[in-house]
This record gives sequence, structure tokens and C-alpha cells, in this order.
Amino acid sequence: MTIRNWVKFFLMCLLVGGVVTGIAGLIIRWSFFQPYLADGKFGEFLAAFAWMILLGFTMSVIAQAGFFAYLTLHQVGMGIFKTLTLWNWVQVLLIILLVGDLIIFRFAPDAKNFTDWVFYSGLLIFLIFGAVATAMKKVQLTGKKHVLVSSMFFMIVVTSLEWIIALMGRQGNIDTYVALLLFPLIAVNAYQLLALPKYNEKSDEDRKKLEARRKARKASKSVSTNA
Repeated sequence: MTIRNWVKFFLMCLLVGGVVTGIAGLIIRWSFFQPYLADGKFGEFLAAFAWMILLGFTMSVIAQAGFFAYLTLHQVGMGIFKTLTLWNWVQVLLIILLVGDLIIFRFAPDAKNFTDWVFYSGLLIFLIFGAVATAMKKVQLTGKKHVLVSSMFFMIVVTSLEWIIALMGRQGNIDTYVALLLFPLIAVNAYQLLALPKYNEKSDEDRKKLEARRKARKASKSVSTNA
């Protein structure tokens, strides 16, 4: 990917993270925002909303770091296990282990009652549903069925590792941020997975145009020299 297209890709990921977190923050933390509007404190409301967007930018950067780490991991996995089929089975196993880890070591210690289990189960279902939907769309865009497993691995395992920042918290309102931070991570990771090929293709086109211009200038200089 060229630097120009990487910057576009980076900024679009920031935008996705910021917008999704801003909207999700208004919905999930409406009890926090509503008093500002009720009291006519629009400056404080905008400042709090801007903080939500900044939080989304932060999660977007974390998601992008995780994405490029996964691209490296995928190549390493292919090199170690030699065949895509074996590597896919390893990824399936890791998905199962990760989901088990979330339930046993992350959700269970904080789930004190039935309502807590409903809350955490809903988040897990949303994570898995988002992963399946994104993976199926990836297969549709590429026409390659074998990308289904790797896409689900990225959307479930890598997203969960990025989400661990919130899951390890122990503050009084931590459940709010556990829910809130999942939305930008899924949104940004889905965008990265689905949009990256477009930016790579654009980079290839830019390189070809640049090479064509170089050849044209070289040919022009040659003609001028001969003349």
C-alpha cells in the first residue's frame, strides 16, 4: 500500500471509530448526557460528546495495530503449518479456546446474577454475529470460501484481545465501557477487513500510473537529447 492510500485508510478508520463511539456513547450513556441538555449546558454536552469521539479514535488506533499484527501472524501461521487447511483448523481451535476464556475467566467472575449473564451473553452474541456477518461478506467480495475461517478468527480472537482493556477493568461503571468499547472495535475491524483490498488495488493503480509517467518523461528526455 502506498503512503497516500495508507493515510486515507488510517483516517477512514479513525472516522469510523469516532462516529460509532459517539453514537453508541449517546445511546449507552444517555443518563450521563441527558442532564446537560436538560440544564441547557450545551458546552458541557459537546465536550462530553467530543471525549466520546476521542475515545473512538483511540480504539480505532488499537484496532489498526491489531489488524496489522494479525496480517503478520497469518503469514507466520501459514509458514509454520505449511497448508491453509491445517492453519484454518488451528484458527478454529483458537476461536473455541478464546470464547471459552471469555465465558469462564472474563464474564463468570463479574456475573453476579441473571441480569449480568444476560448482559454478557448479549455482548458475546453480538461479537459472534458481527464476526459471522463480516466473514460472509468477505467471502462474497472475494469469492474465496477459505477466507471464512481466517476472517472469523480475526473478528473474534483479535477483537477480543483488543477488548481485553475494558474486560480487565474493575471500576464501578465498567460494564458501561465493556459494552461501549466493543462497538468501535467491531466496526473498525470489519471496515479494515472488507476495505483493505480496495486500498491495495488503488495503490497498484497509482504505482502503474507513476511508472507510466516516469517512462513518458524518460522517453521525452530521450527525444529531446536526440534532437
